[in-house]
Amino acid sequence: MHIESLISDLAFILLLGAVVTVLFKWMRQPVVLGYIVAGFLASPNFTLIPSVTTVENIDFWAEIGIVVLLFSLGLEFSFKKLINSGASAVVTALIIVTGMMLVGFTVGHILHFNNINSLFLGGMLSMSSTTIIIKAFTDMGLRQKKFASLVLAVLIVEDLFAVVMMVVLSSIAINNSLEGGQLLFSVGKLLFFLIIWFLVGVYILPSSLNRVRRYLNPETLLVISIGLCFGMAVFSVYCGFSLALGAFVMGSILAGTSYAESIENVVTPVKDLFGAVFFISVGMMVQPDILIQYWLPIVILSLVVIVGMIVFGTIGMLVTGQTLKVAIQSGFSLTQIGEFAFIIASLGMSLNVLNPTLYPIVVAVSVITTFTTPYFIKLSIPTYDFIEQHLPGRLNFLINRYHEQGEAEKASGGVWKSVISKYIWPTIIYSIILLAVNIIMFVYVQPYLSELLPHWGGFITVIATLIIMSPFLIALITPLTESRDENAVSAHGIPRLVFTIFRSLIALGFIISVVGRVYSARIGLYVAVAIVILIVMLFYRRLSANMKRIEDKFMDNLNERELRRSGKNNHIAGDLHLAYLRVGSGCPFVGQRLMDSNLRREFHANVVSINRGYQTIPIPNGRERIFPGDVLGVIANDENIATIARLIESERQLEQSAPSEMQLSSILLSFNSPLINATPSSASLRDKYDVLVVAVNRNGTFIDSDPNLKFLAGDILWVAGSKENINRLK
Repeated sequence: MHIESLISDLAFILLLGAVVTVLFKWMRQPVVLGYIVAGFLASPNFTLIPSVTTVENIDFWAEIGIVVLLFSLGLEFSFKKLINSGASAVVTALIIVTGMMLVGFTVGHILHFNNINSLFLGGMLSMSSTTIIIKAFTDMGLRQKKFASLVLAVLIVEDLFAVVMMVVLSSIAINNSLEGGQLLFSVGKLLFFLIIWFLVGVYILPSSLNRVRRYLNPETLLVISIGLCFGMAVFSVYCGFSLALGAFVMGSILAGTSYAESIENVVTPVKDLFGAVFFISVGMMVQPDILIQYWLPIVILSLVVIVGMIVFGTIGMLVTGQTLKVAIQSGFSLTQIGEFAFIIASLGMSLNVLNPTLYPIVVAVSVITTFTTPYFIKLSIPTYDFIEQHLPGRLNFLINRYHEQGEAEKASGGVWKSVISKYIWPTIIYSIILLAVNIIMFVYVQPYLSELLPHWGGFITVIATLIIMSPFLIALITPLTESRDENAVSAHGIPRLVFTIFRSLIALGFIISVVGRVYSARIGLYVAVAIVILIVMLFYRRLSANMKRIEDKFMDNLNERELRRSGKNNHIAGDLHLAYLRVGSGCPFVGQRLMDSNLRREFHANVVSINRGYQTIPIPNGRERIFPGDVLGVIANDENIATIARLIESERQLEQSAPSEMQLSSILLSFNSPLINATPSSASLRDKYDVLVVAVNRNGTFIDSDPNLKFLAGDILWVAGSKENINRLK
């Protein structure tokens, strides 16, 4: 890859993309569509202007774009948020993927493709494009809507399903059958690495960043965050997964830190740059001759994607207890295929099982559905209004009652939810950590020690492994504690006892496994029992205390962003805490001085610092004003902090609307105008029409606008406002 051609191609597509996107903004069209058009114009398929010298150059930049885009998505969608909406996302994604696989397989046979091609086609049609939807939501100002967060959760689960699907399709293509063992191994491997990455990242990264907090300016934070993003992406490939998955995991880990907003701010320009290159690269895949030759399959598959995603996406959201409006908005947002369709198609081509004509057809379908995505998102609200008006009352009642029941169950929780959160998840996490230690020691360490010390290598490996595993074995053996609430103890008494025994058996199993790798299983059992007795008698108290500190540190790091916001980990004295609250656009104190906000008098709170961008104002005086985006360091008790947080962090809900250009225009007052003898104040032009009278031309003399100036016949009013509002006034 020649450096000159690499830079020249990048310069060409960026300049062309700039021109086309400015034109699309002028036409009030989504920017992502402009990027796709620019990509087609820059490709060798369009011969009226020069094209890029090497398409591989653009693929290189586009790959970086995908990584940065997925990293940015992770920054806004933490693991904690994914877990909270996980059940709904998994069920919806499962309905969509299963439904679209079946429909795609059926349509493939209708279009005379064989079984394996139809199966690959179903896989390609079942994956919506994460990057395209993110860009569409961002351009349309919908990222903060409830349905947008649900859609993003579904997309993440779909991406995880895609990894498993690729293994399944590969197995079928190679062996003409599905190997259940390989499928289970792939799923287990994916979950194993995700949890290990998550645990190690959450335990190490927040603490490391806090230690160098005073050295983190925007430049350093950008270098660290992008370095972590690319490093995790490369490590993900080394483990057998995609670059994009690793980038997303790293973003999700950093999303839980107190630096998430700052990292997002410094990464946004990088994301916008390489994201543009990615969408331009999609447009470069458009081939007009393929569109003409296979127009009928392309149209059919495009309709299948659009209709299928709307139907299955809406049904999936309704099944998980969402409202009809949210369900329809979600379904209409998923009406496209994207990057994973290309990856699955490339897999089929590399295995020599995919019909060569299918790849360009899928690319064309992707481009068409990408074009239509913003329009279908806009169409969701009118469609909802139409359906709500014509939906039978009985069905509408059932949907609303189902939604209310789901919300009530989420609010009340239940025994099983408590059991899972308290018992099952910790058991799974500790087991995976023990499994990771086991794999590392016997796959990497034992061969080295056995070569270095042939007679003692196995023994040393067993002893070292058991020592490293001991804190986590203690965590499994330790009897599970409950809350002090008697009702809770009574309700969970049996599950607590059962899981204590179950966790102890798991610990014994790991010890037997470690010893049994070098010696016999019988010896492993004896050693396991002896170790458990020894741990309980000699090291139980000390190791339990150490394990408690490790758990506390992990939970503090996991909830660092929330704890810093609420101040619960910043105890000052008595019941006072130091919380850091970000000022939202809907805060009632915006624009006011601290002395006028009544925070101290009404809420008994003291503002001890203001972080504005990368400027810190310690102990601000009462004349300092509060602006949106400021982070206020507030000292108060828990109750007042909770009350203040609701006020300070509130956001003003604005409906997305097309931007209006301001202009200055003149209006001649006729003798029968209703404004005669009125004043700018009494006419209320600002309130009624959103226009401002800036001057009055009376007999050739310009008079500055005054609230008490009376309008006379023949006056020429010079007013400022949008074209639509000025025309209404005229």
